[in-house]
Amino acid sequence: MAPRQIGIELHGREFVTEMKIPKSLLIDPEKNTVYGSFAVAISIWAFSYSSVFGPVLILAYYAVWLPLIMVDYRRLLRHASGAWLPLAFAIYVCLSVFWSDAPGITLRTAIQYCSHIACAYIAARTVSVRTLTIGSLIGIFLVLLYSLSVGSYSYDVLDGTYNFVGAFSSKNQLGFVASLGIYFCVVFLALLRRGRISFILTAPIFVLSAYLLIMAHSATSTASIPAVLALVVLLAVAKKLPLRYRRVIFLVGASGLVVVTGVAFAGLLDFVLGAFGKDSTLTGRTYLWEQGWEAAQQAPIFGVGYAAYWVQGFAEAERLWNEFYITTRSGFHFHNTYIEALVELGYVGATLISLIILRTLWGHISALIFRAWQAESVILGGVMVLLLIRSFVEIDTFNPYIMGSFLLYYSYFKLVRVHVARPRWTAADLAEPETAGR
Repeated sequence: MAPRQIGIELHGREFVTEMKIPKSLLIDPEKNTVYGSFAVAISIWAFSYSSVFGPVLILAYYAVWLPLIMVDYRRLLRHASGAWLPLAFAIYVCLSVFWSDAPGITLRTAIQYCSHIACAYIAARTVSVRTLTIGSLIGIFLVLLYSLSVGSYSYDVLDGTYNFVGAFSSKNQLGFVASLGIYFCVVFLALLRRGRISFILTAPIFVLSAYLLIMAHSATSTASIPAVLALVVLLAVAKKLPLRYRRVIFLVGASGLVVVTGVAFAGLLDFVLGAFGKDSTLTGRTYLWEQGWEAAQQAPIFGVGYAAYWVQGFAEAERLWNEFYITTRSGFHFHNTYIEALVELGYVGATLISLIILRTLWGHISALIFRAWQAESVILGGVMVLLLIRSFVEIDTFNPYIMGSFLLYYSYFKLVRVHVARPRWTAADLAEPETAGR
């Protein structure tokens, strides 16, 4: 940061002093809670309402992250080689312009997505998980308050219901933000709080988030948040167990989860959707998946190009917009991350984004099972489970300027940094809790 010069006149002589802002207040995760929380809150506001307030919010999002490179670029670029998987995906997204059906749109959106990944990388290197949680709570609270003040409802033509959307364009977007509000409140109180005042500060955020989640009638968000919170409780309890017991519980639990999911998924899905007056067709999503799979077969290896399917004037996009009563002819997708990736980027792109999601999820979960227990891995592991569940019915991680993609890449880059900075395990980690504490 450029120093600020201040002139002082003393006994007829002028002395020039310099006032510098310490770098640590901007880029040190242990000392930049104020700035980091502010930057995260601004980011969440931009992700939520850039379509309402225009490009100025996107510029504000860039303004809080990109200038940090100039503060200490050596620190930010240290161990950057560990981020090769997102880098490979970003390069592939950019290369898709050469075979895109709409190269101009692909080029613009690819640049946006790559710069979005860069901001998440900077955030991961400069902002701690605690600061991310605090900033998220502040940003989510302000976002939900604004939506409550707007108070808009949207009519769903497919199921004939009115749903609260606030200032968002979709009930699912509002539901996602509200579910994150509940999640961050719970993990902050359970794992990060310092004193009883934390309960007082988070109570309004939790109540508002729960209220708007109910008002939005988003089946995906409502069904996913209990499962994620249950996982967080399980991971938190694992802290009291030695490593060898954590591994056994994980193996048994994972095997049981696969069996139970395979047997009961259909019935559980019908039950959850039935509570919202819907059926297993997901109000047209299964039809969208079929259409997406058929579209993917036209260019199965490389796809039609990033962001090059939902383009005004293209016959298939116009047909689906018309069938689903999307009068704006924008902001629509196949409601499945992997099908969307297959259509736009082919099997290569779908494989890369799948590897990023699974690598991040496994990295944080395995850190708790095979290494020393850490609250940060519990929190980010829960975030990844939430994103994984939603990836089958939404595309939270595939577009720029979306909270889900920001959290995905933040979690990935945090994982890289943790693995570089910490040893695999120590003798104390392998001991019984009672023995290690003596």
